[in-house]
Amino acid sequence: MSPPTKAVAAAAGCGMLRSRLGSALRRRGGEGEGAGRWTTPGHEERPKGYLFNRPPPPPGESRKWEDWELPCYITSFLTIVILGVGLNAKPDLTIETWAHQKALERLQLQQQQQQQQQKQIAAATADSE
Repeated sequence: MSPPTKAVAAAAGCGMLRSRLGSALRRRGGEGEGAGRWTTPGHEERPKGYLFNRPPPPPGESRKWEDWELPCYITSFLTIVILGVGLNAKPDLTIETWAHQKALERLQLQQQQQQQQQKQIAAATADSE
């Protein structure tokens, strides 16, 4: 095939693929163009601009809490406190800490052995005199 025929074949293949995919998407979407199976166009022409489409309370009034808010806030606060205390109080089990403690124990053992040797040498020199 020459280069122009390859381009024509590719264009025809793309057109056929597009038509098959388009018809499959139209069948699955339900309504064709625009809103799909899982979305609806909605009943508002444009957003109101408020969070969750809830207007603020009138001046001087406070917002009434939903029944789920207090348990959610209490649980979140307690979770943060328990995790903060618990994670700060956990033991240090890293390999570096273990190795450091073992090195300190060995140094203390060496110092004790040196002191015993010095005492033995001092005792031996005292006996010989």
